[in-house]
Amino acid sequence: MSDLAYLSAVDAAAAFRDRSLSPVELLEAVIDRASVTEPTINSLVWPRFDEAMAEARESEHRHVRGVPHGPLDGIPLAVKEEMSFTGRRCTQASLALKDEVADHTHPVGQRLIDGGAIIHARTTQPEFACAGFTWSKAFGVTRNPWNTGFDVGGSSGGAGAALASGVTTLANGSDIGGSIRIPASCCGIVGHKPTFGTWPQEPPFTLDQYSHEGPMARTVADCALFHDAIAGVHPGDNLSLRNPQRVSDVGSDVRGWKVALSIELDGWDVDPDVRANTHAVAQALRDAGAEVEEVSIGWSREEIITAAAIHYASIFGAYIAEVAAAHGDVMTPYALAFAELGKSYGGHGATLHGIDLEGRVALALGTLLESYQLLLCPTLAIPALPAGEAGLDDPRANGFATRALPAADHLMTIPFNICSRNPVMSIPSGFSRDGVPTGAQIVGRTFSDRDVYTAAFAIEQRMPFMDVSERRPAL
Repeated sequence: MSDLAYLSAVDAAAAFRDRSLSPVELLEAVIDRASVTEPTINSLVWPRFDEAMAEARESEHRHVRGVPHGPLDGIPLAVKEEMSFTGRRCTQASLALKDEVADHTHPVGQRLIDGGAIIHARTTQPEFACAGFTWSKAFGVTRNPWNTGFDVGGSSGGAGAALASGVTTLANGSDIGGSIRIPASCCGIVGHKPTFGTWPQEPPFTLDQYSHEGPMARTVADCALFHDAIAGVHPGDNLSLRNPQRVSDVGSDVRGWKVALSIELDGWDVDPDVRANTHAVAQALRDAGAEVEEVSIGWSREEIITAAAIHYASIFGAYIAEVAAAHGDVMTPYALAFAELGKSYGGHGATLHGIDLEGRVALALGTLLESYQLLLCPTLAIPALPAGEAGLDDPRANGFATRALPAADHLMTIPFNICSRNPVMSIPSGFSRDGVPTGAQIVGRTFSDRDVYTAAFAIEQRMPFMDVSERRPAL
C-alpha cells in the first residue's frame, strides 16, 4: 500500500484509463498511509475521507464508461487550508478566524471540482500563510518526513510534507514570497511558481503581482500535468492569461543552452551543503549538454528585501493588521510581526520607493537573461529550520523572529516574486548533513514556463526524485 500511495499522478491516470487501477484503490492507499504517518507529521487538516471515497467511486464509474472529466479525474489532491470552498471552513490557520466558513469557491478550487480531482483533505500552513515555516496555534507543528526534528518550510508546508510522506498524490500551493518553493526545497519535492496570471486567483490578490497559485508534486511530469489542467483565463481574474504556455509535452533537450549560475544571488550567505548541492544540479545540466557559467546578477540584496517589505506592508501586512487589531491576543508572534510592517515600511512615498526598487531588481534579472536561457540558484540559503517555535531563534536564520519581515534572511525566493513574470521551479538538489532535503531554483525568462520544465526534466533524469522506495522518507 505504501508503494501505491507514492504512485505518480501520470501513472495513476494511465492506470485508470486501462482499468488496471481504480481511483478507489488509490485513495484507499493514500488514506491508509495517512493513518500511519499523520500522527507524527501533521500535514493534513479537515479530512473528508468518507465524502472523498464516494467521489472516488463516482470517478471510477466515469473511467469505466470512458468519460473522465479531465486529466485529474480520480487523483487524490490535498488543498491548502487558505483556499475557499463554499460552505467549508477557511480559517487561515488562525484562532482569530476559527469559525469562518467560506461563502464562495476559489477559481482553482472550482476547476479541481469540475475536473474530478478527489479532494480528501486540506493541508496545514502558518497563520495567514505569512511565514516560511509551518506551525500555528490552530494546527500545531508540521514536521519534516525526512527528519521530524526539522520544519517543512512554508507557507505551503503541509502540502510539501503531505507529498513527501505519501498522503496525497498532488497538492496545490500559493506563493507570495516563496511559499511553494520553500516547502519544495525542505521536503524534497517539486514546486512551480508559474508566470503570474497562469493560474487564476481571487480578489484582492488578482491584482497583487507577487501572488501566485501553482502546482506541487513529487515529479516534474506530475507538476506539468497539474499545471496544464488548471492554467488559463478566468472571468473573475482580469490578469489571468488567455493563452498560457502548456508544459506537459516538453522534452528534456537542453543541448547548447546557456545557463547562468549564481550561488549567492549577490548577497546571501549560503550554507556549505546547499552550495555543494546546487553545484551538483549545475553539473547535471552540463552533463545534459548545457553550458553553465557562474555570474553576478547586479542587484542589491538590501534593495530586494526593502522592496518586498514595502509591498507586503501595503497589502498583506495591512490585511493582517486589521485582524490583529481585534484578535491580537490569540495570534502567533510571527503574524503579529507581519502586521507591524506598515509601521516600519509605510508612510508617504513608500509605495513609489518600493516600485522604484522593484524596477531595478527586474532590470538586473532581465538584462542577465538576455544572454542566458535560464538562471540556476539555491532555493534557500540554509537547509530546513528546527521544527516548531524553536526555528524562530535558529542562528542560521539570523534571528529573524525579531525582524519586521520574518524569514527574509534565508529566503532566496523573494526576488522572483518581485519579478513575477519570470517562472520559477524548485527541484530537489540533495540532502544536508541533518538528512533533510535542499532545493535549487530554475528561473526562466519572462513567460517561458516551457524552458523551466525542459531543464527540470533534464535534471530529473540525472538526479531522480522519490521514484523508488530508497529515495523516500523512512517513516
